[in-house]
Amino acid sequence: MDSSNQLGEFLRARRELTRPEDFGLPDPGRRRVPGLRREEVALLAGMSADYYIRLEQGRDKHPSEQVIEALARVFTLDDEGVAHLRALASPATRRRRRPSQPERISPRLERLLDVWTDTPALVVGRYLDVLGNNRLAAALNRCSVKGQNQLRVIFLDPETRQIYADWDKVAAETVATLRTTAGTDLDDPRLTELVGELSLKSEDFRRLWARHDVGAKTAGTKRFVHPMVGELTLAFETFAVNGHPGQFLIVYHPEPASPSERALKLLSSATAEVTLPSHELSGRAAPPGA
Repeated sequence: MDSSNQLGEFLRARRELTRPEDFGLPDPGRRRVPGLRREEVALLAGMSADYYIRLEQGRDKHPSEQVIEALARVFTLDDEGVAHLRALASPATRRRRRPSQPERISPRLERLLDVWTDTPALVVGRYLDVLGNNRLAAALNRCSVKGQNQLRVIFLDPETRQIYADWDKVAAETVATLRTTAGTDLDDPRLTELVGELSLKSEDFRRLWARHDVGAKTAGTKRFVHPMVGELTLAFETFAVNGHPGQFLIVYHPEPASPSERALKLLSSATAEVTLPSHELSGRAAPPGA
C-alpha cells in the first residue's frame, strides 16, 4: 500500500466519482474515463490546471486552506471528508513507531457488556477487530463475536450477505470507517496486512477501498435477517471508549413496541437458555483464510 502520495490518490478518486452532469458538462457517456477531467476540476475550483495536476501527481502536497475549500466544494465533501482532506494536506510529524500491542478492553467494560442481557453490545478496535461482546450481540450476528475482524467476515464470508439485508450499504460504511480510523497512517503494519489480504481476496473490498470514502457512522440503523426470529431493524449508537484511543462501544436497540423489539426479546430469551460463553454463541469460527 503506497502512502507516498495519499493526497493525490484521494483527489483522483474523488474526481473520478464526481458526475460531470452535476455541473452541466457534456454527457459522461461520451467520455473515455469516468468523472471529471483534471482541467475541469481546476476550472470549477478556480485554479490553474497545471497546479491541480501537480497536486494529483504529488509534486505539491501542501495546498492552502483556500484551495482545500475550493476542492471540497467541487467534490461535495461532507465535514468528515473535508477534515480528511485537511489531514492529508497537513500530515502530522511522524514519530518513531513503537511495537504494536494487542488491543484489549478493560475487565470492567467486559462486565458491563455482560450486564446488558437485553441489549446487543460490543466493542471494536481501530482495525474493526471485535474485542468484546455480550451474549445477545453474538446471537444476533456472527460479525459481533470476540476474536473476529468485522471486515474479514463481511467480505470473506458469503453468508453475511444473507445476514445483512442491506449488505452493500454495510460493506461501504465499514470500509469508510476503516479509512477514517486509519487516517493518514497507512504505513501501519497491521493495516497494511489487513488491506493487502482483503484486496487480494475480495474484489468488492478492493473497489470500495479505491474510492477513498471516509466517514465513521456514530448512529444509524441496520437490518438483520436472523434464521430464528426473522428480520430485525435496529438502531445503533457508537461511543468512544475513554482512555483507549481507537476503541468504540456499539449498542443496538429496537424501536419501542415494534416487531423488531418483539423479535429481539425472543432472541434474548433463547440466548439466556444457552450455557456457552458469549464469544462462542455464534456457533461458527471465522471463514477460511480469515
